[in-house]
Amino acid sequence: MSGRLSGKVAFVTGAARGQGRAHALRLAAEGADIIAVDLCGPLPDAVPYDSATPDDLDETVRLVEGSGGKIFAAVADTRELPALRAAVDEGVARFGRLDVIVANAGICIPEPWDTITPESFRAVLDTNVTGTWNTVMAGAHRIVEGERGGSIILISSASGVSMQPFMVHYTASKHAVTGMARAFAAELGKHSIRVNSVAPGPVATPMGSGDMVGALTRAGETNGLLAGMNTPLLPEGIAMPEDISEAVLWLAGDESRFVTATSISVDLGSAQY
Repeated sequence: MSGRLSGKVAFVTGAARGQGRAHALRLAAEGADIIAVDLCGPLPDAVPYDSATPDDLDETVRLVEGSGGKIFAAVADTRELPALRAAVDEGVARFGRLDVIVANAGICIPEPWDTITPESFRAVLDTNVTGTWNTVMAGAHRIVEGERGGSIILISSASGVSMQPFMVHYTASKHAVTGMARAFAAELGKHSIRVNSVAPGPVATPMGSGDMVGALTRAGETNGLLAGMNTPLLPEGIAMPEDISEAVLWLAGDESRFVTATSISVDLGSAQY
C-alpha cells in the first residue's frame, strides 16, 4: 500500500462483485475508506445473466476489511435516488467526508434491434443512465461541501465510444454516460471536482454468466456481417476487472489532477476502428 488515497473516502456502486468489487478493493488498498452499494437482488427480466447476492456484497466487505481497509456497505438500487442518498449519508457520517465517486453499476442485454421491447429498453436506460445520474446526485453535493475538490468517475464502455451491435439500448446508454461525464465536468469544475469516464472493452466478470453467451450468440446469428466488430487488437482478448481498476485509481488520485471531461479507453483497442 502506497497510500495514494490516504484519508479519502470513495463511494462505489455495483460493488458486490466484478468491476465494482475490484474498484473498491483497489481504492481501499491505496488508503481510501469505501462506501459500497449494490442491488443484490433480481435484475430486470430481460437480463440474461445472474444477479449479485447479499453474500457477494458481504464478500467484498470481508476482502476490504481483510486487507486492513474500512468499508460501509448497503443494499440499494441505483434507480432509487433516496436509497443512494441514505447510503451516502450514513457513509459520510461514519467516515467524515466524501472525495471520490465511482458510478459503476449497470446492466447489459444482447438483443437484435427488432426484438427489443419497450420494457427492455427502459430497463437499460433506467439503470445505466438514470442510475448513473442518481449516483452523482447522491454524492456530488457532499464533495462540494468538503471544499477540497474531488474526482467523479463514470464507468461507460467501448460501446459509449464506438458502438456495439445487437445492443441498441446499451450503446445508447453508454454514449449518454460518456456525455454525462463531460457535462458534469463543465459545471463541477469550479469546485475543483474532476469528472471523467472510463470505457472498458471486454472484461471477465460475472456479467458473462447465466445465458449471456447464448444471448450474444443468438443475436450475432441474425447478422453475420457484424461478427468482426469490436475485435480486440491485443492478443489477450479480454481484460480482468483489476485492469480497469488501475485506470479508476489513476483518475481518483492526484496524478490526474488536471484531467477532466475526458474518456479513458481500456478496451484492448476494440472500439478504436
